Amino acid sequence: MKRLNSAKDLEKIIQKAKEKQHPELPTIVVSSGTCGRARGSEKVFKTFQKLIKSKNLKNKINLRSSGCHGFCEAEPNVIIFPGSSNGNKSIFYQKLTPDDVDEVIEKTVLKNEIIDRLRYEDPVTKQKFTYYDEIPFYKKQYRLISGNNVYLDPTDINDYFAIGGYRALAKALTMSPEDIIVEVKKSGLRGRGGAGFPTGVKWEICRKQKGDEKYIICNADEGDPGAYMDRSLLEGNPHCVIEGMIIGAYAIGAKQGIIYVRTEYPLAIENLKIALEQAKKSGLLGENILGSGFNFDITIARGAGAFVCGEETALIASIEGRIGEPRQRPPFPGEKGLWNKPTNINNVETWGTIPTIINQGAEKFASIGTEKSKGTKIFSLVGKVRNTGLVEVPMGITLREIIFDIGGGIPNNKQFKAVQTGGPSGGCMPKELLDLKIDYEGLTAAGSMMGSGGMIVMDENTCMVDVAKYFLNFLRDESCGKCFSCREGTQRMYEIVSDITEGKGQEGDIEFLEEIAQMVKDASMCGLGQTAANPVLSTLRYFKNEYLSHIKDKKCPAGVCKALIKYLILSDKCTGCMKCIKACPQNAITGERKKVHTINQELCIKCGICKDTCPFKAIIVE
Repeated sequence: MKRLNSAKDLEKIIQKAKEKQHPELPTIVVSSGTCGRARGSEKVFKTFQKLIKSKNLKNKINLRSSGCHGFCEAEPNVIIFPGSSNGNKSIFYQKLTPDDVDEVIEKTVLKNEIIDRLRYEDPVTKQKFTYYDEIPFYKKQYRLISGNNVYLDPTDINDYFAIGGYRALAKALTMSPEDIIVEVKKSGLRGRGGAGFPTGVKWEICRKQKGDEKYIICNADEGDPGAYMDRSLLEGNPHCVIEGMIIGAYAIGAKQGIIYVRTEYPLAIENLKIALEQAKKSGLLGENILGSGFNFDITIARGAGAFVCGEETALIASIEGRIGEPRQRPPFPGEKGLWNKPTNINNVETWGTIPTIINQGAEKFASIGTEKSKGTKIFSLVGKVRNTGLVEVPMGITLREIIFDIGGGIPNNKQFKAVQTGGPSGGCMPKELLDLKIDYEGLTAAGSMMGSGGMIVMDENTCMVDVAKYFLNFLRDESCGKCFSCREGTQRMYEIVSDITEGKGQEGDIEFLEEIAQMVKDASMCGLGQTAANPVLSTLRYFKNEYLSHIKDKKCPAGVCKALIKYLILSDKCTGCMKCIKACPQNAITGERKKVHTINQELCIKCGICKDTCPFKAIIVE
């Protein structure tokens, strides 16, 4: 790999990389992030490789293994770029198997024929879609950062060069550090890791600190249940994060960078290692980057998966080899961070956005979004929604647009009940807030937060008290225990909510919960404790009736809390088919063939297997 000694060298290799991609030929792109691989994308890709070779088509078809395309529900999926000679409409096929590969090559790639069974079908309208940009899941998105995944093999730096990779770095190296910071401030970019602090201001604080030794850190400790935005970006486009970090280091005056990534992300770590090595060999990391005299290098630090290490000072402690506990601030990391040196920390998505801002200009980025929340944001849309996946949308879009227009609504004809944003420390938004515009201030005012971008959708069968219990259980386990308020407060809230779900709730529990929640919020030192009460406070704010039903009526309206429900067999629907008797693991159901069965409530463990097994819907939850 040739070392690049100047911006001219970089421009030459960018042009060569574009030519080598052969855009005139059809290109098959297989989505092979972690989600794709879990559904068999590697087998699909290897089958494409094998058949293209056996059919002597290597000079007629481009094949690429890419990161995630976002549409996880449709994995394994492929996007087929037809080649410049066949128009420019990209074909999207979903849920491929190795058995489909030969037909895709013979019919679609070589003959421009569409395979109907592989097209995406809207589950509501039953309309079928052929082209990538026409599918409802993608139509309202603005894939400013994540959209590049489809053009890249993350293990090949030449693919990144082919889309103009590292041009932003070359441009930044001609600017003064102060001018770069001004540009980032003008863009309005706010940290995508949760708090939403203005990125340019953060850089400026670190830049102004005295001393030659400074650090920058990429926080890839993504621990929210259901969140995988950072993982996907590192897997699919690691070079954009690396480029953003180099630009940031030059602006701040740092010579060493660290990517702190959790060990549970093996593919992200593997692709990062490859990308870092390629960048070093190309002269984009190390000494005298692009002949500018600027020296900077990046190493990887692997975290053990402690949620609290997402907090900046706990993360720093972990890198230094200490227990991952937060410390009191001030001083802030920008003043005294890693090894007591000025340190700037941003998350993966923030660093990955920097090259776009430098390349396109601050005004372009600032024109997207709302007055106080600029640009786009990547969310992981999961839970009770038809189209699960990663969505990148402009700030200011509504919850309704994401969940129903992009996400396709709630499956199985169920009703929407709530959406939790911001991870375990976020809040649950009810259907009355579906038209809430998503920005930092709006979510905070509604009792939630932006967080890193987790978005969990819940339907009518979700018990909101049980949801609060689930997240409190997570938070009490993940609390480092340093603060008495957080350590004991999360435990006590969990115990009270747990009692309520078990039918042991008492008058005054709600008021006591609110009192403890406020205490934990006010008295805790770090962001984990300060936001740990959000699941409780938001569910009490919007779903208080469910708490009251659990406490006063000893009933769970959603039919979830086992201590407050029972399974009954309807005599007018039971045909005596005996399927439930055979399925019951506790032998709790009795009855003769063709006669109404009954459930022994003392033996029933409320596993729900009988209800799922009954073909006549004769078993209900009361």
